[in-house]
Formats: sequence, structure tokens, C-alpha cells
Amino acid sequence: MNLLKIGDIAPKFSLPDQDGEQVSLTDFIGQRVIIYFYPKAMTPGCTIQACGLRDNIDKLRKAKVEVLGISTDNPEKLLKFAEKELLNFTLLSDKDHKVSKQFGVWGKKTFMGKSYEGIHRITFLIDQKGHIEKIFDNFKTVNHHNIILDYLSIL
Repeated sequence: MNLLKIGDIAPKFSLPDQDGEQVSLTDFIGQRVIIYFYPKAMTPGCTIQACGLRDNIDKLRKAKVEVLGISTDNPEKLLKFAEKELLNFTLLSDKDHKVSKQFGVWGKKTFMGKSYEGIHRITFLIDQKGHIEKIFDNFKTVNHHNIILDYLSIL
């Protein structure tokens, strides 16, 4: 894993969202964007993390921050996840994990003694010019949104 660093230019990408529409990072130039990488839609930890952002989206948008969630799930599964949990932000499908690799969040993981390749749960705050402003990699799914809100000083 070769994680990007604060100050790096965020990789340009275009991925399909939960509706199959292409969304590009360049669509957000001039805005701050939270890009959070999560392992798998509709799993307990990922649901808790997504719902924390959902419940605080008004505070984030008031601070002029948009939210993009990225996993390797296909758009159909992302749509089911968004509908089931009433998610009010965009989910993107990185099926071939190309974008995850560009951000340095794809790598070896271990769970219950088994090793495999997957997405590490890491969040990036991208500034208005497309640079990485902050990396959130030390949180629990239940306090993920609070860590972000605290950084933005809008708790």
C-alpha cells in the first residue's frame, strides 16, 4: 500500500455512481470533498459509517463539503444500499479497484487469520484546488463522522 500524503494532488478519476451515471472528481473543483473508502456495502461497519455521514450531511454541506463514498461494489448493489439506508450522498463503484490503488488504499488485509487484498477504510478531505487537505485513518465506524466534523470544527 502506498498511501497518498497531505498536500498531494488527488488522482483524477471518473466512476459510475449508484445510478450508473459517471461522476468525476473534477466535477467538484472549487469545493471541498470527503472521499471515504469503505470495504463493502450493506455490511454492519460500513452501514454504521454511511449512516453517520447521512445523519450529518446538512452540517457537512453547510461547511461546503460534499461526500463521495467509494467501494468495489457494483452500481446495482450501491443503489440497494443507498435506498435501504436512505443515503443522501453519492456512492461510487470502483469495481476494478483502480482508483483505490491510485489513492493507496488497496492492499493486503487480514481477517480471522486469513490474508486477502481489499480496501482499507480510509477517508480523504480534498480541498477546493484538488489537493489532499487531511487524511482520516484512525477512527471507528461509529465515530467517523465526529472525527470529520471535529476537524471541520462544526460539531
